[in-house]
Formats: sequence, structure tokens, C-alpha cells
Amino acid sequence: MYSQRIEVLLKSKDIKIGDRIELTKGKETYEGILMPRIELGDTSNIVIKLSNGYNIGVKFEKGISIRKTGSGKNLGNFPERKVKPNAALPTISILSTGGTIAGRVDYVTGAVSWHLSPEEIFFTVPELEKIINLKRSEKIFSVASENMTSKHWIKMAEEVAKELNSGVKGVVIMHGTDTMHFSSAALSFMLKNLNKPVVFTGAQRSTDRGSSDNVFNIICSSYLAGYSDIAEVGICMHGESSDTFSYFMRGTKVRKMHTSSRDAFKVINDLPIAKIWNNGKVEITNQNYKKRAEGEVKLDTSFEEKVALIKAYPGATTDMLNFLVDKGYKGIVIEATGLGHVPTGDINWIYDIKRSIDKGVAVVLAPQTLYGKLNPFVYEPARKLLQTGVIYAEDILPETAYVKLGWVLGHTKKLEKVKEMMLTNYAGEIVDRREVID
Repeated sequence: MYSQRIEVLLKSKDIKIGDRIELTKGKETYEGILMPRIELGDTSNIVIKLSNGYNIGVKFEKGISIRKTGSGKNLGNFPERKVKPNAALPTISILSTGGTIAGRVDYVTGAVSWHLSPEEIFFTVPELEKIINLKRSEKIFSVASENMTSKHWIKMAEEVAKELNSGVKGVVIMHGTDTMHFSSAALSFMLKNLNKPVVFTGAQRSTDRGSSDNVFNIICSSYLAGYSDIAEVGICMHGESSDTFSYFMRGTKVRKMHTSSRDAFKVINDLPIAKIWNNGKVEITNQNYKKRAEGEVKLDTSFEEKVALIKAYPGATTDMLNFLVDKGYKGIVIEATGLGHVPTGDINWIYDIKRSIDKGVAVVLAPQTLYGKLNPFVYEPARKLLQTGVIYAEDILPETAYVKLGWVLGHTKKLEKVKEMMLTNYAGEIVDRREVID
């Protein structure tokens, strides 16, 4: 609710939330849609959505004039757009899991909430009718990505395998960006004999914002899923901050590297597989990729939940490590410094790492530097650490190592076999030879 003075004025002019208005204050005139006031907003500010998509607040003061220029729609309703089948276009499925790409503003709190169904996305992106033939569009769950667990990864893998084996050319998954690289890694291991693209996409900016990246990302992802010869799990997001092209990045070698930039996702220790433009052009940028093939996708979703990811840092004690071991955790990934180090001075991790391994816990080191490759043979402390039986995960990203260790431990608890599997390249998570990538 606005202030009583504003409410009385709006009522006298038959202006309702959602109507188009023209507001003049002094020499400035603003035109747009009258928006609800957020719960914590100033009651004396009138909120207008401009034609560029941005909202502004105008202080209600003496001399201000308002007139209605058009009736609006109920802002609480977001009409669905039904898409007619078109067998002449590539058939894909789009699954929604929540996140900003499926978000809308809650005008009571001013926060973003997750209410959009995939059909509603087609109201936002009518261009899709001319790009793909939609077999299935469904919200399989609606979860902010930071709240996901391995159970959600398994559900995604099951639904994706079902769609791929039903004959579609590819699957797009709309997902929250914060932990999308965890999910892309999980499905990279859980989908065996993959022969079609599985494309994760999201949005850094919500749908109501003029700078939203959702439309561009969905269009590029749909082209990748329906028209490319790629058969990998990956993330398709902006390649740079402007709407020029997107990258398709391997699901085990990609990471979110910025909180809010539209090109937040970067490939680490590898190259993007492809560049995609929103006119349908797809350019392969990394020749080391798996291509489409015939066959059936198999599920391999065994996963050990009692796995943790911790960080080594100056002054860090082994309290957390010991706590996890005593709580029955089966695997621990440590983000190690430099070439693969942990504290070994006055605070010495070696004894407690050895104790953990002796108790049957798989301990894996991953590079917290992200770029580069671990090497335990350069400095003496790392050589001593290697003797404990710790597993050096080479150039596997910490998040990918965490997911992979959970997947490996879902298959075996024998430490020698765990080591063998962790050092086996299943989904492009280990790059044996590569150029130096800035």
C-alpha cells in the first residue's frame, strides 16, 4: 500500500496497479506502468516501470500530477503461451528446476521468488516457436540451487535420461546459477553412454529487469540442444557481458566466477566447446568433444552423501577434518594451496590426514588455485603428504572433485579402487594436455 494521500489520488483518477500512467514532477515527465510498492519501500514514493524494463521511484510532493494513459493487466497473472507442435523443427524437451531464470518479483517483499512454469517462459520467449519443436516442458521441482542435494541431481538425471531415450534431440535444463556447475558435473557422471546434448542454462538477472539475460540464454541453449552435433553435458551462458554470443562449456570444467555479471561462467583449464549466437550459428571452439551417436543413455546414479569439501588456509587446524571423520564421513575433498599443499609447520595436517585414511576415509586434494595442475613432487612437504595415501586430483576443479568423489564412493569404498576411479577421466574432468589458458 502507498500512503493514504497517494491512494486517495489514485482512486480519484481511477488508476489501479498495472495501469499505464504519465507522472509529471516539475520539468520532468515519466511514463510507464504503475507498480505495487514493496513492503519495505517508502510509502511516499510512486514506483513506475519504464519502457526499458527498469523501475524508478518518484517522491510524491506538492505540484506533482498524474494521469492515466491506459488500462493495464493484472500484474499477479502471467498468461501462458501454448506452443503448437511443429515436426519440421528439431524436437527437444525443456525441464525447469527453479532459479532466477524462472523467477519473478514478489512485490510484497521485493524479493525474487520461483513461480514460473516452463510454459510461461514461452510467453517471454515467443521466438522459440520458430526454433524448436517442444516435446515436453515441465517443472520437475522448484528449488533455489543453493538448496539442492544429490537427491535433486539424481532426479534430474532420471528425467533427462527418460527424455533422451524417448527420441528428442536434446534436453535444456533451466537451473539456478549459484550451484549450476555442481549439477552439470553430477549429470556428467550419472549419464552413461551419452549421445545427445544436455544443456544447463540460467539467468544472472531476473525476468523483470531490462538487463535480464534469460531470453538470450534460452534461445542459444535451444539452438545448441536441437541443431549441434555435440553430445555432452554442459552449461550455456553469456560469453561476454553484452548480448553477442554464448559459450557452451563442458559440465566438469566450468565454474561460476562472478556474483552478478552476465558472463559469470568461465571454463577452467580447458576451452569452451562452442560459441552460439542467437541467430542459430554454432561454432566449435574445442575439437575435443563427444559427438552425437545412436544408442540408449544409461543411468548411473549411485552416490555417497557423506562427502565434504573443506579448504586449507594459513592457520587452519584439523578440527573440521577430525570432526567429519568422527561423524562417519566417507570422503573429504581438501582445497589445497599451490601445487597441492596443506599446513605442515607448527600446525601439521599430515598426522590427521593419515589417521583419516587409516580409518577408511578417502581424502582427495584439489587445486584451490583453480588454474593449473597439482604436483606433489616439487616440494618436500607434499612428498610426505603423498605418503599418507592422499589422492592428488590433478586439475579437477574442487566442486567437480567433490561431486566425483561422492559418485565414486557410491560404487566402492575400497581406497585403492577409489584412487583408481578418481584418477580416471570419465567426463572430461581431467585434461591430459592443454595450452596455457589465461
